[in-house]
Amino acid sequence: MSVLNSVLSWFMKKRMHQMELFIKYPIEVQQEVLRKLLSSAKYTEWGKKYEYSSIKTAEDYRERVPVSTYEQLQPYIERLMRGEQQVLWPSEVRWFAKSSGTTNDRSKFIPVTEEALEDCHYKGTKDLLSIYCNLNPDTQMFSGKGLTIGGSHQINQLNSDSYYGDLSAVLMQNLPFWAEFIRTPELSVALLENWEDKVIKIGRETLNQDVTNLAGVPTWLIVLFKWMLEHTGKSNMLEIWPNLEVYFHGGVSFAPYREQFKALIPSEKMWYMETYNASEGFFGITDQPGSSEMLLMLDYGIYFEFMDPADVGQAFPKTYNLEEVEADRNYAVIISTNAGLWRYLIGDTIRFTSLNPFRFQISGRTKHFINAFGEELIIENAEGALQTACLATGATIRDYTAGPVFLTAGTKGGHEWLIEFEQKPSDQELFNSLLDQKLRELNSDYDAKRQKDLALIAPIVRVMPDGTFYDWMKKRGKLGGQNKVPRLANERKFVEDILAFIQLAQ
Repeated sequence: MSVLNSVLSWFMKKRMHQMELFIKYPIEVQQEVLRKLLSSAKYTEWGKKYEYSSIKTAEDYRERVPVSTYEQLQPYIERLMRGEQQVLWPSEVRWFAKSSGTTNDRSKFIPVTEEALEDCHYKGTKDLLSIYCNLNPDTQMFSGKGLTIGGSHQINQLNSDSYYGDLSAVLMQNLPFWAEFIRTPELSVALLENWEDKVIKIGRETLNQDVTNLAGVPTWLIVLFKWMLEHTGKSNMLEIWPNLEVYFHGGVSFAPYREQFKALIPSEKMWYMETYNASEGFFGITDQPGSSEMLLMLDYGIYFEFMDPADVGQAFPKTYNLEEVEADRNYAVIISTNAGLWRYLIGDTIRFTSLNPFRFQISGRTKHFINAFGEELIIENAEGALQTACLATGATIRDYTAGPVFLTAGTKGGHEWLIEFEQKPSDQELFNSLLDQKLRELNSDYDAKRQKDLALIAPIVRVMPDGTFYDWMKKRGKLGGQNKVPRLANERKFVEDILAFIQLAQ
């Protein structure tokens, strides 16, 4: 395997020269991406509707084509799922990534074209490995295997020739044959639908393998680790996989899980690299050691636009091309892709930390916030405050969610936090106080509403019993894969559902 490791490491490093092109000429590369997208789709139904053949500039494009949500594109996607073609994209569409989301119970089905697979998702994966090999030239990751915690897929019953599943499952199902030599578990296990059976089978299959690298949502990897440690009696994962060297993570903020991973994988040499990879495309990769900033990947067949999150809901809001964005400003992300998503509002918000090159951090969701009283609390605020409270009290968080407490006659509003701890705070009152204090430091709108308890009282923190979120997700049929606990919501649906679930279980 050492020869294979050397060959693959060399191959991965070569891609760095191509990445330097879009880093040096980002605006020109994005203009070329838009030109190719419009040219490719001009004879599709969508392209004819908006007369793509006569669009000459980015300004023409944003003036003619409306910003779309999934609900607005859904009728076209449903036709694709029934087997119609040439609707949104010219090449055949046979695969759909099923995204349950976190703010909407209804599943979304995102088209995955051959171009999206090869030029976006797989290219992103190769670039992730290329960047890692460049940062860590002594890597031995290809001497062992990569373990990916993914979802499952099944035949789409609307059309026997089309399929859907979690993005991770769609990608695994379409991997080239040689990739099976460097990944684990075996495909039939990786694609099992029953999450609890899958954990046990993955654990048993990989127990005696040389796993060197990991990928997946942190919540579900921790569940796997704990099963393996309980099953073997080992004290940490390095006693099972001594050559483990890197974890590629994404999907949720890693901040609440960092201390748990350090305890489970006690090595100063362990690498953690963040990605921004969604069903709709592969958008960003950490390209600096130890950084939480990601490089915006500009040559994957995705054209980016940005808008003020306050303008969400408008068909033709003011949008900004890459050359127009500013650093340290919150933007909602709009994408046009080689899977036939046109000016699609993905639902995430980002904040640019650098404009040369374009690096960013994910700041939240357009629907994932609390703004019941004008406080505009976003996930970035929540994660920062929780991290401060945890560090000061020795706590680690397993999962959490939060929602508003609405005003009633004679009472003031507030926020209610449901938190399940891996390690409980040494002082719960101090934890609660620091959470509030840091939120005030990070968010001036929140601070203004908290002045003298004017509109908001101090946060109500409820400590959840062990296993609450796992059991609640299981009840909802959302274990494993890309399913995520909703973090912040502007209504009480999730908070009340979890509290009712706990009461019923007692």
